[in-house]
Amino acid sequence: MTATEPVDTLMAADAPQPAPAPRPAPAPGPPLVARAASELVGTAALVAVVVGSGIQATELTQDVGLQLLANCLATVFGLGVLIALLGPVSGAHFNPAVTLAEWWTARRGGAGVTVREAAAYVPSQIAGAIAGAVLADAMFGEPLVNWSTHDRSAGNLLLGEVVATAGLILLIFGLARTDRLRFAPVAVASYIGAAYWFTSSTSFANPAVTIGRAFSDTFAGIAPASVPAFVGAQLAGTVVGLALVAVIFMRPRATANPTVTTAATTAA
Repeated sequence: MTATEPVDTLMAADAPQPAPAPRPAPAPGPPLVARAASELVGTAALVAVVVGSGIQATELTQDVGLQLLANCLATVFGLGVLIALLGPVSGAHFNPAVTLAEWWTARRGGAGVTVREAAAYVPSQIAGAIAGAVLADAMFGEPLVNWSTHDRSAGNLLLGEVVATAGLILLIFGLARTDRLRFAPVAVASYIGAAYWFTSSTSFANPAVTIGRAFSDTFAGIAPASVPAFVGAQLAGTVVGLALVAVIFMRPRATANPTVTTAATTAA
């Protein structure tokens, strides 16, 4: 600054600057009752697709490979559509493992659901899964509640569930960490379709769906006695998946601002 600068310029420089305009508050999301209803309807539709396509496949062919292919394709398409439709409402979890993983992430300071939201989501998912199995049985003239006799208690099947669920959690939370959740409808449906074939358990990867499928003694069913171990394997897979997310998508540690440090040193 020189002595020849105009006085009004000096006064303008010394004048207090106006505060920046406040940012508008984010629009409120759907109410919890709407989100819980979304989880119930979405999970019911998903199980109806899984069980219904399994029944249809066994009525059309006796080839087990073709039955699995038909069941897989219906699930892939149905899941992708449901995520695209209901994702903006509730996040389209349709899965207690995903909901609990989100709750844990929020508890650790990240984005996710609260205890209150999780307490609404999980029962809605389980009720929806049971309703979906009953609906599928009704559509195909099966007894509405017909406990499955399909034993799935072998250790290799439980390992398959750990792998399937860990991969699902890694995928979903990896997409979230890299800001690519817009790809979730295609990515999640594609992963489940692949896991139908590369896991020994055909990738249930979902405690609610596991419970629902016990209500139908059909191609997609699971014996009630096998459900607790399957759910335990899925929860173990959830823990493994979260651990993989923490390692692979590790957030960088905050470092001191070099500009601020230099200024402070100079002032001292």
